[in-house]
Amino acid sequence: MLRKIKTSVAAALCCTALGMGVAGCDGDAMENWDPLAPATRTADAAPISGTEKIDVAGRSVNVSCSGDPQKGQPVIILMHGAGDGLDKLAALQQTLSKKNRVCSYDRLGAGASDQPDGPQDFSSTGKILTGVLARVADDGPVVLAGHSLGGLIAARYTPDHQDRVKGLVLMDATPPTMLADITKSIPESAKGPAAEVRAQNLAIFKGQNPEKLVITDSKVTSAGNIPVEVIQHGKPYLAAVPEYGPRLEQAWTAGQRKWLALASGSKLSTAANSGHYIYLDQPDVAVQAIERVAAQAARQAQGG
Repeated sequence: MLRKIKTSVAAALCCTALGMGVAGCDGDAMENWDPLAPATRTADAAPISGTEKIDVAGRSVNVSCSGDPQKGQPVIILMHGAGDGLDKLAALQQTLSKKNRVCSYDRLGAGASDQPDGPQDFSSTGKILTGVLARVADDGPVVLAGHSLGGLIAARYTPDHQDRVKGLVLMDATPPTMLADITKSIPESAKGPAAEVRAQNLAIFKGQNPEKLVITDSKVTSAGNIPVEVIQHGKPYLAAVPEYGPRLEQAWTAGQRKWLALASGSKLSTAANSGHYIYLDQPDVAVQAIERVAAQAARQAQGG
């Protein structure tokens, strides 16, 4: 029971998915589509179709793209949570690619991408994202859709890259002040399972995670008037932490509201029947939000 609590909460708090298997990527819907199939390229500038290793600043980054480019439409970039990889986003990517150009990638230290040389910060992981965008979207607009830690990275990246990022969807994204939230929600005096959860997450935030990413708190800065949708989980599973669970749930909910400061028209919704993995538990909610944001971004680009 202790390991179950520690694992689920660590995943929820955006940090890692230790001991969690890849789920939600099978079934009839996936029968004829393999996002991990090697891509065929005839030229350096050829669009990626399937999965391909690209060079970003001397590092090998695993990228998957599908769907046909649509005139006037942004490329959708899916960003996985910690402990996951682009394979876990496969079903979501397949569904979205029926109407959109969609790409995903493994960050350094995740999936089939290279390991980082040393500790990473939001600047270094942002440089990798910039390199990926340059390859999969050229100079065109993109919409970032991130889950958990991927959402935090996307939200931190967007305000400084408004020339490229024209829309943002956060799926139960790690709150911007999660380090402080954990410290306040579970005091140092905590004992038993709660103490284990606290220690594990604080270590992960200090860089003891597969990506070696040091996760710091910061204020939310504006990304202009781009469309932003924030989706939070509806099943209060963080309450599983003895004694301090309700505090964690309250902190998480407050953290989702903080993301609304990204844009004046930001919208917050709740996936009522979902745990942390909204795009697996309620994929229709994720798909509809991403497609709404992409459509609104396209209209804004056309002056509509």
